[in-house]
Amino acid sequence: MNPRSFSAVWDAMAPALGDHLWQSTLFAIAAALLTLILRTNYARVRYGLWLTASMKFLVPFWLLVALGSHLSWWRASAGAKAGLYVAVEEISQPFTQPAGSAMSQLTPTRLPPGLTPLVPALLFGLWLCGFGAVLLRYGWRWRQVSGAVRRSVVLRQGREVEALRRIERLTGVQQRVEMLLSRTTFEPGIFGMARPVLLWPEGISHHLENAHLEAILAHELWHVRRRDNLAAAIHMIVEAVFWFHPLVWWLGARMVEERERACDEEVVELGGERRIYAESILKVCEFCARSPLACVSGVTGADLKQRMVHIMSTHLVRKLDFSRKVFLTVAGLVAMAAPIGFGLANATPTPAQSQTDAMSATAPSFESVLIKRSETTPTNAGSNPKMVRMMFSPDGFVATNVPLRNIIQEAYGVEVNQILGAPDWLSSEGYDIEARVGKFEAHEPGLDRRMENRQRLQTLLAERFHLVLHRDTKNLPTYALVIDGHRPKLQAAPSDSTSEGMKASDGRPFGRHQMRMHVDAGQVVDLAARGVSVADLCRHLSQELGTPVVDKTGLEGSYDFNLRW
Repeated sequence: MNPRSFSAVWDAMAPALGDHLWQSTLFAIAAALLTLILRTNYARVRYGLWLTASMKFLVPFWLLVALGSHLSWWRASAGAKAGLYVAVEEISQPFTQPAGSAMSQLTPTRLPPGLTPLVPALLFGLWLCGFGAVLLRYGWRWRQVSGAVRRSVVLRQGREVEALRRIERLTGVQQRVEMLLSRTTFEPGIFGMARPVLLWPEGISHHLENAHLEAILAHELWHVRRRDNLAAAIHMIVEAVFWFHPLVWWLGARMVEERERACDEEVVELGGERRIYAESILKVCEFCARSPLACVSGVTGADLKQRMVHIMSTHLVRKLDFSRKVFLTVAGLVAMAAPIGFGLANATPTPAQSQTDAMSATAPSFESVLIKRSETTPTNAGSNPKMVRMMFSPDGFVATNVPLRNIIQEAYGVEVNQILGAPDWLSSEGYDIEARVGKFEAHEPGLDRRMENRQRLQTLLAERFHLVLHRDTKNLPTYALVIDGHRPKLQAAPSDSTSEGMKASDGRPFGRHQMRMHVDAGQVVDLAARGVSVADLCRHLSQELGTPVVDKTGLEGSYDFNLRW
């Protein structure tokens, strides 16, 4: 991947990454405030808050926002009676430079032109070096511990095994934990997550009485029951990915501190004598070295002085009362519901999502486009030599004095009242557009080209007018075209070509499958059609009324008619 590719990826990912970092930082600060409020409660509660703050770095809020947006779109699509409309988010005239584009042109001048594409690549390289260094560090330590496990011998009998089985029943640990006798100086610790084993240093038992031994075993089995190794492994991933963020390292220290306190509290509540339990921890610290990995739960973690004070203090810890439980529940619901609610309230896709047809790599487009601003005000009056005209041909698309609103209507198959948020000039200024397709595309066989023509227009609007919009549903007024009476009075068009060359009331000839409207000086409207279906009539009436007209006649085939009012 070349530097310019890195620059393009960086431009796409940098805003989302920045949002994720400040949101995760704010979430961790909120968790810290909660732990401060709950400092007199059980350590396992605070540990859960720190763990949640750590996992937030792996779960960006935009996932929850996307979930809310998906629910919003699903809810909207479930309403069958709601009418489709498009909301314009951004649009500009093709002869003016959009503000966003001007800003993007000014930005590169801050750095030398040759250096700008290199900055994202250098940043990625720096992150990759830090990521690799953290992985190597953890990998080396894991190799040390796993090597000690491989060289260990399974302990089948003895007072250590008997005490281990007895404490398993007391702590409620369901799975059988094997004890491995190790010749290393590592402290007693739980290794593994799916099938954990207890790594027991050789010779430590000679310095421990039965009460000390049981206290240490109880501490380790509580690590198994709480699945502390799995939580520590998850945070190690966070530290590797976000190694540049000092907050994640601070979170890791707080997690180790609270998990050891949580196990201390469980051992004391199990019936262990506080003084003996504190002595057992000090004896382990005297004869053993601390485990090199956070995901190998030992007994000597966190600040020993504070732990001793905490263990020996009586009536220092209290359970969560009802008010604090409600407080934590509400805080958790708010943290989950806020981004989902934001997605529900702002179910606006990104430009790439909102215009998938126009911006898709496979969407058809015009080969050449010429756009000029019309000199006269758009009008549908037939007497005006600069009347509005818009039509597709096998060679492309031609529009004369056409307001941009009409082109949006044709491109997205909507009417005037289905376009929201558009500026006033969309209807007041006309444009002359001449767009041509390639020679191969012009002669490509196909019966119905309406969808393909619409996609070409969508691409033109997005590229030349910088149109950004999204679709949504809303209750809109509509008209229904029905049959008045038992039988329709429309005359079916003849199957031969006898109507070819017929003239409308303005005297101009037109052929079959055409419709023309003329307004004379007295504002009398004459609509003439030759070989036109009722569906085409509904589309034309929708354009004139600015409101969708739905065909409820059930009539098929083509008709010749003149409407005058």
